[in-house]
Amino acid sequence: MEDPYADYDEIDETAELPSALGTVAEDGRGSLPFALIQGEALVAAATWSLGESGVTPVDFTASWEGIVAAEEPLVLHDSLCPMTPPAFIVHCVSTALEREAVVIGVRPVTDTVKKLAVEEGVPVLGETVDRDAMVSVTSPIVLPPAVVASLDGWPTGDFAEIAAELASRFPVVSIEAPPIGRRVSSEEDIRLLEGLVLS
Repeated sequence: MEDPYADYDEIDETAELPSALGTVAEDGRGSLPFALIQGEALVAAATWSLGESGVTPVDFTASWEGIVAAEEPLVLHDSLCPMTPPAFIVHCVSTALEREAVVIGVRPVTDTVKKLAVEEGVPVLGETVDRDAMVSVTSPIVLPPAVVASLDGWPTGDFAEIAAELASRFPVVSIEAPPIGRRVSSEEDIRLLEGLVLS
């Protein structure tokens, strides 16, 4: 069976990488961004991926006016998605430019999700929600230049909240990230991700 993520294994060395600015988010994520994966802090691994994708790194101390004036796409990369392949980031930046839309990396939801109902004032589990209609926001979130210019400042915080806010105002394209681009939320998740990377 053909690997649907094969295009994200390596960056095409002959292709010109799209110009973009980007940052790795770590605030509000506790100490987990500094946990180790393959001997590196998650935030360091995520920063490496961003750099390998050809994105020029900036941080949240850069003036928003300067970011807007650059007239380039802005890549928000989450430190909790440390193994996102650089080629996937390149693909997301290219898509944001081609479609002139916000691009959001997502993964399928695999957990069982139930609706919560209230009967006679008591919460009870309701019906199971169809997972095929759901996704989990991962990384990156790429803003095309026109979207950057229309914002008042840095989008910060939880990526799912950022994605929801952007989707309420701008066209959005969701692209399924490869399995190693998943978000981690615990040390156990990090060990599982390491196993995926090594397999």
